[in-house]
Amino acid sequence: MAEKKVSLPAKLINGGVAGLVGVTCVFPIDLAKTRLQNQQGARVYSGMLDCLAKTIKMEGYFGMYRGAAVNLTLVTPEKAIKLAANDVFRQKLSKDGKLALWGEILAGCGAGTCQVVVTTPMEMLKIQLQDAGRLAAQRTVAASASAAGPTPSLVASQATQPGANTPPRPSATRITLELLKTRGLRGLYKGAGATLMRDVPFSMIYFPLFANLNSVGRNEDRHSNPQDRAPFLQSFVAGCTAGSVAAVAVTPLDVIKTRLQTLQKGEGEDSYRGIIDCAQRIFKREGPAAFLKGATCRALVIAPLFGIAQGQVTKEQVVMEKKKVPDCICDEVNLKGNSHTQPKEVQHFRENRGGLCNANIKAYIAH
Repeated sequence: MAEKKVSLPAKLINGGVAGLVGVTCVFPIDLAKTRLQNQQGARVYSGMLDCLAKTIKMEGYFGMYRGAAVNLTLVTPEKAIKLAANDVFRQKLSKDGKLALWGEILAGCGAGTCQVVVTTPMEMLKIQLQDAGRLAAQRTVAASASAAGPTPSLVASQATQPGANTPPRPSATRITLELLKTRGLRGLYKGAGATLMRDVPFSMIYFPLFANLNSVGRNEDRHSNPQDRAPFLQSFVAGCTAGSVAAVAVTPLDVIKTRLQTLQKGEGEDSYRGIIDCAQRIFKREGPAAFLKGATCRALVIAPLFGIAQGQVTKEQVVMEKKKVPDCICDEVNLKGNSHTQPKEVQHFRENRGGLCNANIKAYIAH
C-alpha cells in the first residue's frame, strides 16, 4: 500500500480542534503561571494552588478563565499552523520516508517560526487580561496595609472592602483598539522577538522528541496497516512527555517574554527596554531562580495540551487512512478489469504485492 498523506486542511482542522480541547482543560493553570511570573515586589501569591484559590475567592470560578476567549479564538489557527507546518517541513526534508535528527530539528524550527504570526498577538492580549486580577489584588493588599497597619490576608481585605473603587476590567477588544490607535499593528506584536526566541527552541526540542517517543516499539514501515500506527494512549503519553520537557527547558525565555509583553506594572515593578535589559534586571534584582518562575505550571499546561493534540491528530489520521481504498486493491481490480491481462500477470502481481497489502485488504473489507 502506498503511503497515505492526510490533506493539509485535515491537519489544520485536527490541530485546531485538539487545541481547543486542550486549552479549555488547562487554562486556569496558565493563568496562575502568568501571575506568578509577573510578581516582582510584593508577593500576592505564594504558589500555583494559592493563586488559584485566591482567584476563585476574589473573582469567582470564571475568574480563572480570564483571557480564555482570546485563546479559544486564536488557539485553533496557532496550534493548526504549528502542527501542520511541522508535518509539511518533515515531508519536504525526508528522503525515502526517513528523516535524520537534523531534519527533525530543522522542521521544528520552521514550525516554531511560522506560529509566531498568531502566537504573539494572542499572548499579548491574553497576558493583559490574565494579569489584571493580580494587579487588582495587589492594590487591595496595599490599600488595606496602609489603612490598617499589619498586612491582612488577601481574602479578608476583599471581604472588608466590598465597595472599593476598582478600575474597569479590561477587554480584549478595548486593548486591541487602544494598541492599534496608539502604536499601530506593531503594538500587537510587542515581544515578537522574545516569542520567537521561546517558540523556536521549544519546537526544536518538542517535535524530534515526540517523533522518537511515538515510534518506540512500533513498525515504521510506510506500507504498514493504519491500525499499526501508534495508539491514542502512546501518542498522548509521548506528547505529554515531550511537551513537559520542552516547556521546562524554555521557561527562562518565557519569563522574559511575559515581562516584556505586560503593559501594566504594579507598584515598584520594573519596566524593560528589551530582551537583554529584561534578563539583566531580573538576574540582578530577583536572582537566577526567578527565571524558573512558573516552570511547574508550564509543564502542567503544555503536557496535556500537546498530549491531547497529538493523540487526537493521530486518532483522526488513522480514521482517515482506514477509509481510503488501498492502492493494492485498486491495482488488482484494474488488472482484472483489463481484457489484455493474462492470469499469470495477476498471479505475479499477487506474489509481489500481496505480502505488502494483505493486512490492508483485510482492514479495508472490515471497515
